[in-house]
Amino acid sequence: MNLEKVVFGFFIVLAATLNFGFFVGTIDNPAHHNIGELFFAIAINLIATVLKFGDRTQVGAVHLATSLVADLQLIAAAMHWGWATHISSIGMTAQTTTTVVSLAAGAMLANAVSVVILIVETVMTRR
Repeated sequence: MNLEKVVFGFFIVLAATLNFGFFVGTIDNPAHHNIGELFFAIAINLIATVLKFGDRTQVGAVHLATSLVADLQLIAAAMHWGWATHISSIGMTAQTTTTVVSLAAGAMLANAVSVVILIVETVMTRR
């Protein structure tokens, strides 16, 4: 068993599950979406992105692209949340929460693509 591949797969799947955990809930209810979970989703996605830099194959390039998309979406969601709660006087309204969760949903789709690529790559690997 290759420890590097285990760690790589672990962070890809963990990024997807944390993102999913943040996404689940009523889309416009801020009580259903924890800022801490969004923070951990961003942190783990960034770690997964760093792990993808070493692969020089076409599949590695797609892995990196999906990870960068997820990072961008999650960071945009966090920035929107921060702007609404700390800079403007809007607060976490239903509309603000919907925007944040929608951005996280885009990241979740990118993470799902990454997991599918990982599974396909694993199945195609010959011993």
